[in-house]
Amino acid sequence: MKFPRNSRLLRGPFDMAPFAAVLFLLVIFLMLGALVPISGLPLRLPVADNLPGTDKPTVTVVVDANGRFYFANQIVNEDKLKSALKTAVQKSREPLTLVIQADKAVTYDQFIHLTLLAREAGIQNALLATLPRAVTAPAAP
Repeated sequence: MKFPRNSRLLRGPFDMAPFAAVLFLLVIFLMLGALVPISGLPLRLPVADNLPGTDKPTVTVVVDANGRFYFANQIVNEDKLKSALKTAVQKSREPLTLVIQADKAVTYDQFIHLTLLAREAGIQNALLATLPRAVTAPAAP
């Protein structure tokens, strides 16, 4: 079988319509993807700089603006939280540090109450989780 030597594959005018259609579809998918709700807890952490962290094992408790406690991605009441913290202390070989992710609307009383609850469970250290301050670009000379 003899094939023609001067076949004209991809030598015609370049058609941009399919590429434009794909581009518009990508834009539509990205815009619709931004509207998809994100699962999780809306939490506004306070902003601070240069706070010390810890190198010890940690246990995290989240307190939302309504004062509800979240432990291991579930809403818990104080009794369940206290027993869960006691269980975590018993399973750990080293002393644990409680990391509290508290919303800005949480009062100081709730923070102290949670710290005392952790002390009763056997956790002596507590840290407040914060967000780093946004860095602004220096002004151009």
